[in-house]
Amino acid sequence: MPTTLSVNLNAIAMLRNRRDLPWPSVEGLGRIALQSGASGLTVHPRPDQRHIRFSDLPVIRNLLDDEFPEAEFNIEGYPTEEFLELCKDAAPEQVTLVPDDPSQATSDHGWDFRKHQAVLTDVVARLKKMGARVSLFADGDGDAEAVKIAKAVGADRIELYTGPYGGCYDAPERAGPILESLGKTADAALAIGLGVNAGHDLTVANLPPLVTRIPNLAEVSIGHGLTADALEYGMAETVRRFCRACGQKV
Repeated sequence: MPTTLSVNLNAIAMLRNRRDLPWPSVEGLGRIALQSGASGLTVHPRPDQRHIRFSDLPVIRNLLDDEFPEAEFNIEGYPTEEFLELCKDAAPEQVTLVPDDPSQATSDHGWDFRKHQAVLTDVVARLKKMGARVSLFADGDGDAEAVKIAKAVGADRIELYTGPYGGCYDAPERAGPILESLGKTADAALAIGLGVNAGHDLTVANLPPLVTRIPNLAEVSIGHGLTADALEYGMAETVRRFCRACGQKV
């Protein structure tokens, strides 16, 4: 099956939040993304609500339920009690847990699975009781033992942090070794029954090599690069371009 695309709406929400106005519409652009081939929508509701607001969650849930029942809602975040309550209310199909400090501008590393094994075991169990598939943000460093811990805590998938790979946009000679390390991490995960997602700084240019190296990549979650392209190509055509980069025929 081709890799699916989940469109991260945070950058759209950040632009909206610059003014006390309802545009650009998170709901409206999410609708266009789904109409154009995206398989889901992703949000990362941070405690300060500087991007997605908590009030956006029921709006997105209703959009999916009413108009796109086959699409998925993916909520990312650090597992505070407040975050877990948001997940309980929004009933996402997937929750992606990230080890972010609330002050971070964006996610920039995966979990230290050895250090956080106990807390992740508890949180993953709670989320799965809510009916969510659970994915854990993971460094793509080829650490097979860390991947085994991710499986042991009950995760369904890992999401490979692809920031270093995306950071090679101006130094393509560095991309090959990083891509191979991501691939080895995915190989280790798939070998023990974990699904593999990926996200961070992915583009139309760097997606095809990633999908080629990891042909069983389940999903990519993309926000910043996709939103930037949408300023040039429009949201509908941008989503189609990213879907094609994932190997889909759209």
